[in-house]
Amino acid sequence: MASEENGKRRRFRRIVRAGLVVAGGLVLVTAGANIATWTLSSGHRSEVAAAPSAPVVIIPGARVAPDGTPMAYLQGRLDVAIELVAAGKAQQILLSGDAGGTSGDEIASMTRYLQEKGIDPSIVRTDGAGLSTRETCERAKSMYGIDHAIIVSQYQHLPRAVALCRAAGIETEGVVAYCDCRQVTEIRNNVREWLAAPKAVAEMLLR
Repeated sequence: MASEENGKRRRFRRIVRAGLVVAGGLVLVTAGANIATWTLSSGHRSEVAAAPSAPVVIIPGARVAPDGTPMAYLQGRLDVAIELVAAGKAQQILLSGDAGGTSGDEIASMTRYLQEKGIDPSIVRTDGAGLSTRETCERAKSMYGIDHAIIVSQYQHLPRAVALCRAAGIETEGVVAYCDCRQVTEIRNNVREWLAAPKAVAEMLLR
């Protein structure tokens, strides 16, 4: 019996060690991917006041409220786009998101918000099939012929967005969006972006 118990303990210890090795590997991969996106976007991220000029500003979609209005993350992106157009730093806006999203029609919400803020509809283009950051970037290039743009998003998401758009062949500069967000929202999105980096790096490597 003692021998059997010792065998069970040894097997358990081996399983634990293997689990720790796998967990450590995943942490290293995730950390490396995040370093990669920050490095690839380095020198191409700025605040609104220091934003460069580009023909188009790209706004990735985000969740909308039950009443169809943009929630804090999305509103922050749109407000920066409005400022960039008003300052003459962009002449057109591309809204890219999920027109049939679970939280509502992101494109309709964004379009309505910009019109209410006085943006000329003639300078706004929309892509209702930008279902991910990668698709937003690739479709901006392939479907809309964009080769030079500003992309606006919150600081957590911006390195990944800039890296993916530059990998898609767009000369991209990122501008940090505002976020009048709850702390829990900030934490959730930090975790989400941390975990999303490996997939983004893999997508860029497999292009």
